[in-house]
Amino acid sequence: MATLSSPETLDRFKALQTSLSDRWKSLETDEQGDVDILVVPSFSVDQQELQKIDGFLHYEERLLFSLIRLRNPRTRLIYITSQPLPPIAIDYYLQLLPGIPFSHARDRLLLVPVYDQSLKPLSQKILERPRLMERVRNALRPDRAYMVCYNSTSLERSLSVQLGIPLLAADPELLYWGTKSGSRQIFAECGLPHPDGSALVKTVNDLVKESALLWERQPQLQRMVVKLNEGFSGEGNGILNLAPLYPQLSSQPSIAERMDLLDAHLPSLVFESVTESWAHYGARVPILGAIVEAYIEGSPKYSPSFQGRVTPTGEVEALSTHDQILGGPNGQVYLGCRFPANDLYRLQMQELGLRVGRNLADKGVFERFGVDFVVVPRSDDVAEWDVQAIEINLRKGGTTHPFMTLKLLTNGEYDTQTGLFTGQKGTAKYYVASDNLQKPQYRGLLPNDLMDIIAHHHLHFESGSETGTVFHLIGCLSEFGKVGLTSIGNSPAEADAIYRRAAEVLDAETQAKDLAHPLMPLAWCLGQ
Repeated sequence: MATLSSPETLDRFKALQTSLSDRWKSLETDEQGDVDILVVPSFSVDQQELQKIDGFLHYEERLLFSLIRLRNPRTRLIYITSQPLPPIAIDYYLQLLPGIPFSHARDRLLLVPVYDQSLKPLSQKILERPRLMERVRNALRPDRAYMVCYNSTSLERSLSVQLGIPLLAADPELLYWGTKSGSRQIFAECGLPHPDGSALVKTVNDLVKESALLWERQPQLQRMVVKLNEGFSGEGNGILNLAPLYPQLSSQPSIAERMDLLDAHLPSLVFESVTESWAHYGARVPILGAIVEAYIEGSPKYSPSFQGRVTPTGEVEALSTHDQILGGPNGQVYLGCRFPANDLYRLQMQELGLRVGRNLADKGVFERFGVDFVVVPRSDDVAEWDVQAIEINLRKGGTTHPFMTLKLLTNGEYDTQTGLFTGQKGTAKYYVASDNLQKPQYRGLLPNDLMDIIAHHHLHFESGSETGTVFHLIGCLSEFGKVGLTSIGNSPAEADAIYRRAAEVLDAETQAKDLAHPLMPLAWCLGQ
C-alpha cells in the first residue's frame, strides 16, 4: 500500500482533485443535489494543543450543519465520528429541514461511528480500519462523491486516495500558507498591513534573538505576542510584557543586552491556556515552530475576520465577515462571533481578504479560508481605523458552522456590496454564535434534557420568521457543561435578545444564580 506521502499517493490525489475541478460547476448547479458527501470532521492538528479545549472530541459535531444539505432530495450523506452521536441530536437537525419528510432525509443519511475515543485524529482511526474503509467505499458513488473535513493533512489526502473520491479542501502540500509564518509571508506579498514581527523560528534561542531585533526596531514597544506556528483558537499564544524590562536597560542597549533580558523574562509569558507553562511551551517551539510579533495596542480594539472561498475552478468568492468575540487572559482565545462585522470597517476588511484569496488561488489553494484582523482607531476621534491582518486559516473555523447554518436554513444570499446577508423573505439577517456557553451547573444535562428545555421554552429556530436558536455541541453538555448555539435575528438587537434568552433559560433550568454571560457585554456598534 502506498504511504501517506508517496509519489503514487500524490499523483493519484492530484488526479482526483483535477476531476473535482472538471465537474464542480455541474455539482454546484444541480438543483436536486445528486451527490454523495462524505463528512470526516477530523481535527487533524497537534493533539497536545487540542487538549487545551474542553470537550474537543465533541467538536466533531461542529459539521452537523452539513445534514441540512439533505434538504436536496437526491443528496446522500455519510457522517463518520469517533463515537456515536446522540440520536436525538440527529433528529433535531433533520427536523430543521424545510419541505422534506424526516424519514426521506434519514434514509439518505449514513452515520458511521468508529468507537474509538483515543487522541488520534479521526482520519487516522478510519485508515486503521480496513473493513470500515470497505463499507464506506461501497456506499459511495465515486463519480458523484466528494469528501469534506475540518482541515486537510496527509491523513485526509490518504483517505481520499484510498476511497477513490476527491477532497474538497486545500492540498496538504500547501498548508504552510495557513500557518502563522506562512500568513505573514502572504500579507507581505499582498501589501496588507500587518504587525512587525519575525519569520519562523525553530529554537528558543532564535526566538529570543528575533524578539530582541523586534524590540530594537520598536524601542517603545510595550508588549509582544509569541505564537506557536501551528496553534489555533489563540490557545498557542503568549504575551510578553516589556514594561518591567525598561528600567534595566542601559541608555544605548545592544542586541546582546536585550537578548539577555528577554531570555530571563520569557518564563514570565502570560499564556492564553490556563494549563500552559513556559517549560512545556518552550519545548514545543522546536516541534511546531514559533513567531513573535508586536502586540497591537489601542482602544477600542476589535477582532473581526473575513471568510472567503476559492472554488475548485479557481474563482475567489467573499462569503462573510464577523466580529470575533475573544476571551482569555489577554483577549486572544476565540469564544464566539457576531455576524456581520461592523459596517465601519467590514468592506475594507473584505477587500483585503479578497486580495489574500487571489494570492491563495495563484498558489493552487482552494476551498474555504479565513483572515483574522485587529482593528484599532488611528486617532482619538475614531474617525479612521487601522485594519491589520493577523493570520490566515485554511480550515473550517469557528465562524464556518454558524454561517453555513444560516445559509442552509434560509437559502439566502450574501451581498458583497453591503456585507449583509438577506434571507428569502428579503430581510437582512444577523446572529450571535458561540461554542463556549459553559457553566458547571450545566453538567449532567443529557441531550434529551436539552431537547425538553428547547421544546418547553420554544427556543427552536422558526422557519416562518427565519429567527431563533440552533444548538450544536449537544454531546458536550453532560460531561463538560458546555454547548454551542447560533441565535439568528432580524436585527442585531433581536439576535442579542434571542441569545440572551437561551442562556437565561438554561441558567433557570439548572437553577443557576449567576446570569452573567461572556458574550453579552460586547456591543454591536462601536462606541456603545
